[in-house]
Amino acid sequence: MTSETKKTLFTPFNIFAGIVLLIGAYLTVMRFTGGLAAVTNLDDNNPWGIWIGFDLLCGVALAAGGFTTSAAVYIFGMKKYHSAVRPAILTAFLGYALVVFALHYDVGRPWRLPYPIFLQPGTTSLLYEVGLCVFLYLTVLAIEYSVAALEWLGLKKLRSLVHKLTLLLTIFGVVLSTLHQSSLGALYLIAPSKLHPLWYSTYLPIQFFVSAIAVGLSMVIFEGTLSHKPFHHKMDATFLAEHDGVILGFARGASMVLACYLAIKIIALGADNNWKYLVSGWGAWYLFEILGFVALPSLLYAIGSRERNIKLIKWTAALTVFGVVLNRFNVSLVAFNWQLPSAQRYFPSWGEIGVSVFVVVVGILVFRFIVTRMPIFYEHPEYKDAH
Repeated sequence: MTSETKKTLFTPFNIFAGIVLLIGAYLTVMRFTGGLAAVTNLDDNNPWGIWIGFDLLCGVALAAGGFTTSAAVYIFGMKKYHSAVRPAILTAFLGYALVVFALHYDVGRPWRLPYPIFLQPGTTSLLYEVGLCVFLYLTVLAIEYSVAALEWLGLKKLRSLVHKLTLLLTIFGVVLSTLHQSSLGALYLIAPSKLHPLWYSTYLPIQFFVSAIAVGLSMVIFEGTLSHKPFHHKMDATFLAEHDGVILGFARGASMVLACYLAIKIIALGADNNWKYLVSGWGAWYLFEILGFVALPSLLYAIGSRERNIKLIKWTAALTVFGVVLNRFNVSLVAFNWQLPSAQRYFPSWGEIGVSVFVVVVGILVFRFIVTRMPIFYEHPEYKDAH
C-alpha cells in the first residue's frame, strides 16, 4: 500500500466512520443478545422511541425525493430535471432500505418481520398497510435503481428490459408513496389522549403526505448540494449544466407545497378550535415549528427562485429538511405523552442514538461506494439520450 493510498484512506470522515461502525457493531451485539432493555429507554408508556421517530418516520419522509422527482420527469414530462432522477432514486432506495434495516433493531422479534406480509396478513391493521406499501415500494425502488447497476455491469439486454418499465414503476411508486406517507400520520389518530391537541388532528394523514412532498423536493436540492464538491469529478456536462435549473425549479415547487402545507395546518387548527393552546408554552413551540420551518422556508424559496439566488435556496433546503424532522419528532416524541410527569417522559439512551448514527453512516458509505462506481451523476457513454 503506497503512502498516497494511506493518506487517502485515513481522512477525518473515514476515521469518524470507522469509529461509528465499531460502536454500531458493539451496540448491535448488545441489542441482539441482551434485548431492547440493554440499549433503550423504552417502556410500556413509551413503546416507540427514536428508532421510530427518526429512523422510520424521518427516514421515509426524507426519502420522498424519489417519487416526487420521478413523477415530475416521467409523468408530468419535465425532462429538464432528468439529471436529478438517478441521485433522487438512489437516495430514496437507500433511505427505505435503511428504514427496514433499522426496524430490525426496534422490533422485538425481527425474524418475524415477513410474517404480516407473507404468512399472517393482518388486513384490518393500519400498520399492515404501511408495512406492505413500504415492502412493495422498496422493491420498486430497487428495480428503478437497478438500471444504473446493470449499465455498470454491462448487462445490456436486462437493462433494456427494466428501462422499458420506467413509466409503470413510476406510477406504481407514486400510488404506494401516497398511501404509506399518509398512513404514517394516520397511525397517530388512535392516540388522541396522548398526542398534544396542537399536533393531533384528523388532518394528520394529509399533513404527513404534503410535508413529504415538500421535503422530497428539498432533499433533492440538499443532497445535490452535499454531493457537488466531493463527487464533482463524477458529474458530466449535462448534470452540471442542469444543476442550477433543477435547484430553481424544485425551489418554486417546494415554495408552493409549503404554502399549501401551512394552509392545511391552519385549517386543522381552526377545525378543532384549538386556538387557546397557542398562548401556552406548547403553543410557543408549535408556532416556532410552523412559522420558522414552514412559513419562513416557503417565503425564502419564493424569494430565492425569483431572484435566482442559488445560495439562499440551498440554505432554505437545509432549513426545510430540519423542519420536517422537527415535525416528525414533535408528533412521535416531544408532544407525545405530553401529560405525563417529566420523570416518566421518554428520552433516548446513548445506545439508541448510537444505533441511529450508525445507520446514517452506513447509508453515507454505501451512497459513496455506489456514486463513485456507477453512472449516477453522469450518463453511461453507451446509453446517451436513452431516456
